[in-house]
Amino acid sequence: MLASFWQAAGGKLADRWAAVSVPALIFWLAGFAAWAYHRGGLHTLSDERWLKGQTSVEQLVVIVVALLVVGVSGLMIGWAATPILRLLEGYWPFWTGPLRSRLADWLAKRAAAEVPAWQEAYARVEGDNPTAGDLAAYARLERRRRRRPTAARYFLPTPIGNILRAAERRPVDKYGLDTIVVWPHLWLLLPETTRSELRSARVSLDTAVAAAIWGVLFCTFAVFVWIAVPIGLAVAVIAVAVVAPGRAQVLGEIVEAAYDLHRTAVYQQVRWPLPDNPEEEHHVGAQLTAYLRRGSNLSSPTFTSKSSRSDSAPRSP
Repeated sequence: MLASFWQAAGGKLADRWAAVSVPALIFWLAGFAAWAYHRGGLHTLSDERWLKGQTSVEQLVVIVVALLVVGVSGLMIGWAATPILRLLEGYWPFWTGPLRSRLADWLAKRAAAEVPAWQEAYARVEGDNPTAGDLAAYARLERRRRRRPTAARYFLPTPIGNILRAAERRPVDKYGLDTIVVWPHLWLLLPETTRSELRSARVSLDTAVAAAIWGVLFCTFAVFVWIAVPIGLAVAVIAVAVVAPGRAQVLGEIVEAAYDLHRTAVYQQVRWPLPDNPEEEHHVGAQLTAYLRRGSNLSSPTFTSKSSRSDSAPRSP
């Protein structure tokens, strides 16, 4: 979702460096341990000739080179996280179209099959004296429902893709505001605290994707020790199947909250009349989206004045 925008609006350099360097350091240390085990254990390093008789300058060069390897490899994996995330979302090459459509349809049908159960659970919760089991069942179904788009045509072939697509569609469903069109404008108006939370959530998601990449790469150390394969695959599977979906959900929730709390700032800065009620807002939001997408030469609506815009407080229905 908005991959190019998130890539351009990345977090602070120090945060990004820490996010990519620490996993890289862990990876290379684990690889070094695998190599040492293959050579007979860490105690064999004391017998290596290249460790003996080195000058201080040579030792410094070795340390600098090691740090460069860690840093550069971390940056490369960090750069690869965005395109890999796109693949994990289900944005695959065109020649995979039939498979992509088949998987998306299958997930959409699974979601549709749960609708009667959700409706029944909702009726029980809204009724008199719901039990703890009713509340737990509704919470479970509602959580799964929020991880999926509301219409079958918006489904993607992966769980991560559907979580982010669902978050992307909620501002449209609630306020008529297309996320892809409105988000760059809203981002410029968000408070720094909100931006910081969004950056942190995005970096956290990228870190989970990077962990999956590191896990796959760790399998290459199987030339030294066979157990590298199950360890690497376990890290990759846990990162993709457990960690990344949870962090994608957090990012989606924060994006939705940003629209809930700050969407009227876009109206005010564009001088677009604020809607008076939720029903009207959905229609007006669609109009504002169309205006931001391609402009307009119509005589309506009438722009609000600068004075009324500055004096009025943001409203939410």
